[in-house]
Amino acid sequence: MNYSDETAEESAKLQDTIDSQNLWDLESQVEQAMDALGCPPGDADVTKLSGGERRRVALCQLLLRQPDLLLLDEPTNHLDAETVAWLEKHLREYPGAILIVTHDRYFLDNVTGWILELDRGRGIPYEGNYSAYLEKKAKRLEQEKSEEASRQRALDREREWIAASPRARQAKSKARIKAYDELLKRNEERAPGAAQIVIPPGERLGQNVIDVEGVSKGYGENLLIENLTFKLPPGGIVGVIGPNGAGKTTLFRMITGQEKPDAGAVALGETVHLGYVDQSRDALAPNKTVWEEISDGQEIIKLGKREVNSRAYVAAFNFKGGDQQQKVGSLSGGQRNRVHLAKLLKAGSNVLLLDEPTNDLDTETLAALEDALEDYAGCAVIISHDRMFLDRLATHMLAFEGEGHVEWFEGNFQEYEADKVRRLGADAVSGEKPDHRLRQLSRAAEDFGGAAGGAEKLREVRLGEPAVLHGCLQVVDRIHGQIGHLLVLVGHDEDGEQVELVIGFRIRRGDEPVDAGDCRAIVLLGPDGLHDHIFLASIRS
Repeated sequence: MNYSDETAEESAKLQDTIDSQNLWDLESQVEQAMDALGCPPGDADVTKLSGGERRRVALCQLLLRQPDLLLLDEPTNHLDAETVAWLEKHLREYPGAILIVTHDRYFLDNVTGWILELDRGRGIPYEGNYSAYLEKKAKRLEQEKSEEASRQRALDREREWIAASPRARQAKSKARIKAYDELLKRNEERAPGAAQIVIPPGERLGQNVIDVEGVSKGYGENLLIENLTFKLPPGGIVGVIGPNGAGKTTLFRMITGQEKPDAGAVALGETVHLGYVDQSRDALAPNKTVWEEISDGQEIIKLGKREVNSRAYVAAFNFKGGDQQQKVGSLSGGQRNRVHLAKLLKAGSNVLLLDEPTNDLDTETLAALEDALEDYAGCAVIISHDRMFLDRLATHMLAFEGEGHVEWFEGNFQEYEADKVRRLGADAVSGEKPDHRLRQLSRAAEDFGGAAGGAEKLREVRLGEPAVLHGCLQVVDRIHGQIGHLLVLVGHDEDGEQVELVIGFRIRRGDEPVDAGDCRAIVLLGPDGLHDHIFLASIRS
């Protein structure tokens, strides 16, 4: 084999590798994954990132490597709804096998084909998604209930026999005592008691709860909230959603008075007694027992105006018997969350501010928290990315949609999502980030422009803003893809020089967005028109 043959063979192998791993568009894939997962800028120092940022970078890296087997431990923790939607779509299309540890029930419903439940040291497989798992588990528990009744009857008979005189049971004693011991062992392995959470009631709440009027808040040039107005009704449960860093916790700090709005006012009703459960679970004392941390070592504790036995209160959060003597430092994330909730809910508030209360909770404890909030007589404002939790509980939604806009919506999460699609189009909930579309268009503009430095920076043109083009324009190319539509137009500017124009936009309805034929101007249509916004770049050749 000569040198050229070796080169050709090596080139063919490299091309096969690139084809098999879909590496032709690697840069675009990296940027899209980084945008979708909310990773820090590409030039950021990894050693200086927070734990959450490092987690996102690691997840992004793992997804791009595309191993045959993906092992993901709580991948949706701290991800906003749009990012989770992108991750779900990506995992559904993933070519390899995936093993996921998660308590995100919608995620389980949308992604999984099998569920393995770990119960009392056993792994029980169920084929299907989370909904199918619930149906099959209900049937299994009914069967176990029937078997349990039969086993208890057998155990009672054996107890009577064991209690009889030694002479009466001499003949078959060894075999029968062994069977009795086996029954006792199985009795110890019985299903644990159902998780339970109790939220102590507060004082009676009046008609005025939280009234936010024209509130704006930002830091420097970063506008978080602009002209937000809403009124929380008595009995309302508000779900607060939005990307990390959007301003959700800042809103809580303004409600509690820890921060002041730049404009507008936040007013609390005279009967309001706030309870704030934040995310500071690291503040728990690791060397204290569960009972000591929750009760402060007091046998009797005050819950609002009532006094109760502290051990009974701790037991209500599913820490029973010896569990109350466990050291906090040895607890799992979900157990620490239960300790944190039990400790901070003691005050007996009538308006709760809960910041990510569902993180690390198992599905049974999640259901218990949902039941407790449904029975709660006061109001609650809850920051959460758990979509099923918000669907079941929320009467209203506060959605941080970007650029300072916070949408106040009456209804649960699913109803809000449907409304968002009506307002902004399907891409608004797809998980694809606008910044990524801008970069795609920018690269396309540079490709068509050719000349170094010839591409003007892309800008976003608002609804109704005219984009004036001089000369007769002709459509020379149209590309359909994730960004919607991309048009490349050729014309001339005022000086008669040739101009190539790249326009990308999303379609609201109809197939042809713009007739660029003999137009001297393109006027962007508003909400009743064909498209909701357009990205524009011009290039001189």
